Amino acid sequence: QVRLVESGGGLVQTGGSLRLSCAASERSFSMYVAAWFRQAPGKEREFVAAISRSGSTTYYAEPVKGRFTISRDNAKNTVYLQMTSLKPEDTAVYYCAADSAWLRTTPEYDYWGRGTQVTVSS
Repeated sequence: QVRLVESGGGLVQTGGSLRLSCAASERSFSMYVAAWFRQAPGKEREFVAAISRSGSTTYYAEPVKGRFTISRDNAKNTVYLQMTSLKPEDTAVYYCAADSAWLRTTPEYDYWGRGTQVTVSS
């Protein structure tokens, strides 16, 4: 059982930046693909970015490509999401997820965190 805890969310102005972190309880976290999803009020949970087990391969949803960067530090069992040039439409609860399969862009991951709120003011 992998426990995931997100942090780093908050309120930021349009054009600002935030870095989200996701800490995993499992020492073998490097065996899992990691991803970020987000869910805005009244909308379905949507894929944001994913990173391979080693961190050598990443994949992004079109709305965030060029603005967000996913990375991981397996020695720290942590995945990050660096967000820049934030827009009001990025406002959502951001969730970290982990799974054994590559690449899933639908929310069918094995493990989930509880989420962290990101609010971008206009």
